[in-house]
Amino acid sequence: MITDYSIQAVAINAIPLIFAITIHEAAHGYAARKFGDNTAYMMGRVSLNPAKHIDPVGTILIPLVLILTGSPFLVGYAKPVPVNFGRLRNPRIDSIWVALAGPGSNFVQALIWLIFLIALVGLGINEKFLVSMSQAGVTWNLGLLVFNLFPLPPLDGGRILSSLLPARQSIALGRLEPWGFFIVLALVFTGVIGSLWMQPLMNFFEWLILFLTTPLRMIF
Repeated sequence: MITDYSIQAVAINAIPLIFAITIHEAAHGYAARKFGDNTAYMMGRVSLNPAKHIDPVGTILIPLVLILTGSPFLVGYAKPVPVNFGRLRNPRIDSIWVALAGPGSNFVQALIWLIFLIALVGLGINEKFLVSMSQAGVTWNLGLLVFNLFPLPPLDGGRILSSLLPARQSIALGRLEPWGFFIVLALVFTGVIGSLWMQPLMNFFEWLILFLTTPLRMIF
């Protein structure tokens, strides 16, 4: 993720990162509403206002500590969108779609940022800030997409896996949720997630969005 914490680097990364996190969380709430649960909507969480999704610890404190300690990694999380899975019309199946909505929104955003980047380059617009911001938009969204798909609760991938497992195994996996983020942090700092999960899947999704934009790149 970010290894350069200069003012310029923060400015370049701020806009795509805020969009990536905000739309990710709003997408969960929107999907939940579509499948029968209005909890997030009633609490104002189906919103593009970043302030609605900021978690004091996960969005501010943890990243700030990592920055001040010179960490090569920058991880964190937004305030989870409240979902009452019992209100979903088909809880076992619909919960998968609700969980996928967040990472899915990041995939779409990565694709849009890449299209924007291709258009900039193709039109000869060499504004360094816009080009760098577009590249950051692709990277951040692919990173959030892949990171959130890691199959451990409370991450989206954990919720997807929990819905796919038989009831007994699903309950056992759910017991890890209070410790899930700390386990993930440990795996991040030991390099396990980076080398065995993040990089391979980011390479795949990068290939996929490049493939999807092939016609556009041929035009430009």
